[in-house]
Amino acid sequence: MLNFILAVLFTVALYMIMRAYPRYKINSFHAIVFNYYSCVLTGLFLTPDLHAFTNVQWSSEGTLLTLALGTLFVIAFMFIGLTAQKVSVTAASLAGNMSLVIPVLFGLFIFKNNNKDFTFVNYTGLILALAALALGAIQSPQKQEVIVEKQKSGNVTSLLWLLPILTFFGSGTNNTLINYLSSKYYLAGQTTIFMIIACTGAVLIGSVLLLYKVIVNKEKIELRSIAGGLILGVPNFLSLYFLLQALSDFGNSAAYVFPIYNILSMLVSSFAAWVIYKEKLNNYNRLGLALAVVAIILISYQELGL
Repeated sequence: MLNFILAVLFTVALYMIMRAYPRYKINSFHAIVFNYYSCVLTGLFLTPDLHAFTNVQWSSEGTLLTLALGTLFVIAFMFIGLTAQKVSVTAASLAGNMSLVIPVLFGLFIFKNNNKDFTFVNYTGLILALAALALGAIQSPQKQEVIVEKQKSGNVTSLLWLLPILTFFGSGTNNTLINYLSSKYYLAGQTTIFMIIACTGAVLIGSVLLLYKVIVNKEKIELRSIAGGLILGVPNFLSLYFLLQALSDFGNSAAYVFPIYNILSMLVSSFAAWVIYKEKLNNYNRLGLALAVVAIILISYQELGL
């Protein structure tokens, strides 16, 4: 359970850091790229024996797929950023959180790696979890006025509404492959190695895209963006590291771990945003938080001994 709690806390720290980017005028994409450099360094620091990398077969199927997963890391982050900037933050949050349904369904019906039989009560909890996340993403009418005005002026085209769909599938596929690849190709003690290889793939694709932007688009890399990315990388790596440990603790049961992880992250993030950034919840958000608590109980009632 400790790994579960740490995964949630570092995920919340990740959200809080990214929430501060606009205040310090940090280029989000530049920070995302340098964040993965920091991820690799954090992973190397946590690796007890660096000689373990001498046994990695870099041309093997598992390693190549893990490097490709790193590419998806960057792409998913880009979709989230584009959705927030071009459509709305609400759409980005909703699409990202709702994506938990993908690893849950794959865990239940494709990989069949859940370590318990799901009952009607559990499935009811899953449905309530999706409802809770949707309600938690709804913003107040005042925050939607700017979006509506953009739509009326034609600045938001129908094509842009594909971005939330891409965010949904990008985030969901990302979490699904993390669960699948880590359990199929890596032993329980190789979590750090798996993470470092995946982040190395993210560094490679991210650096290529960043060089293109610098050379072709003449973008300038500022020190604040580098610093913001390096700071972001520590909780980014640790959040996924402890999530993988939590998955291992619960028999790689994505159907159990991901819903509770997402809901707890939402609950704690809402509280942290209220304390740090004075963000207020509307009635829909409050209802979503209440449903989230009920969903957690229904999903995990067997483990709670109810």
